[in-house]
Amino acid sequence: MTSQSQGIQQLLQAEKRAKDKLEEAKKRKGKRLRQAKEEAIAEIDHYRLQREKEFRNKQTNVMGSQGNLSAKIEEQTKETVRNLTSSYHKSMENMMKKLLSTICDINPEVHPNFRHAV
Repeated sequence: MTSQSQGIQQLLQAEKRAKDKLEEAKKRKGKRLRQAKEEAIAEIDHYRLQREKEFRNKQTNVMGSQGNLSAKIEEQTKETVRNLTSSYHKSMENMMKKLLSTICDINPEVHPNFRHAV
């Protein structure tokens, strides 16, 4: 009976060692999963920062050229407004004279369709 109880004891000890090894393996697996997750997050953050930097550089290049284009358009608009204002001031006096002469200089005449009653 001692040999049986000794065999049972050995089996229980072997079962306990197997259970301990299994728990240790689970702990190592969980630790490795957390480590892999942290590494992946760090890699994602690094990639994101790199892509954002590239985007900002491209955006600066594009917006810089748009800024120059915007300045050119604004300068052309100002020049056109100056030309129109100048033309307005030059033509205004002449047009006022024509308008006033048309209104004020009245030549009374009989309309050609008017018939004298006899």
